[in-house]
Amino acid sequence: MQPLSGPGTPPVSDRHLPSAKTGPTPPGENQPLTSAQRTTLEKLVVKIMALTPMKAAELWATLRHDLHVPNEGEISAGQFPQAEQNLQSRLVSAQESHATRQLLQQLTELLPLGNNRQAVSDFIRQNFGHTVLSQLSHEQLHQVLALIQTGGLTIPPPQQTPVMDRPVLPAEQRSLQQQVARLSAATGEKPAKLWQELFNLAGVSTTDPMPARHFQVITQYLQARHTLSQQTSPTLHSLHGALKHPASPEEQQQLTEYAQTQFNAGPTTPLTAAQLHDLLGMLFSRRVDRSVTSASMVQSATAPQPLVNPLIALLPPQLQGLGGAPLLFAALLVVLILLWLLF
Repeated sequence: MQPLSGPGTPPVSDRHLPSAKTGPTPPGENQPLTSAQRTTLEKLVVKIMALTPMKAAELWATLRHDLHVPNEGEISAGQFPQAEQNLQSRLVSAQESHATRQLLQQLTELLPLGNNRQAVSDFIRQNFGHTVLSQLSHEQLHQVLALIQTGGLTIPPPQQTPVMDRPVLPAEQRSLQQQVARLSAATGEKPAKLWQELFNLAGVSTTDPMPARHFQVITQYLQARHTLSQQTSPTLHSLHGALKHPASPEEQQQLTEYAQTQFNAGPTTPLTAAQLHDLLGMLFSRRVDRSVTSASMVQSATAPQPLVNPLIALLPPQLQGLGGAPLLFAALLVVLILLWLLF
């Protein structure tokens, strides 16, 4: 049947037809990423690579796997929000891990100093229930580090045990190496030259291991040098402030007299790097000498004393000081005489 036509019926050409959409067509679900979208994802990948050992190819492959994209397929524009969220989450996790590693590194450098290790161990045992640093969260590590840096931890006094003439432990050696590297970066001096200086200060050959009894003094020396290297116009007053172990009144007088005699410098006179080096060398070489003397006295006091022969003890004090085989003979003679008189 043909459609009716009449005066009121519009012609076919004038009938309503679907109008064409105006403006650009938005990206479809399966269209490729736009340049702006790919740039955003690439920037996130670069940031993650800077904080982790992962390579770009590995990150892209992992992202496609998480988005269920076939191995040979490409991420589409419609998957961009999920892709961006995925990489953002990875970046936040990498940043947190990186910050935690930095805190752990700072704590590791501070633990060998003084009695910090025992203080930290006691603190985390009392507050967190264990003593393993690697089990602490980022916030807990930050709390412990802040307490050490501000002096908020109760530092137990070191045990008064005889100083053994042993070499430094591996952890102590690593601590010294880190401090030497940091000082070398600050002053421009070669590490080999700094090590030679430390061995000269300790009074040992570079072919011998560093004695553990000098570890604290050498650590304080390196810290003082690094602190003073950061100052533009250091003075004798600055030197006193840079000492981890403050100078005693006697040491203060020695430093003042030495600076006045050698450099005609007072407490506030700007000093050159060479003059500071000379003053620190004088101070810490005397501290090394005192540590050696103290160790010798402790070892002598704790050394087993020879037993006094009971026969010699019977002799008059004037004869006990002679010692040796003649004394034994004399002691026997005295005993025999006493027995003869008694019986």
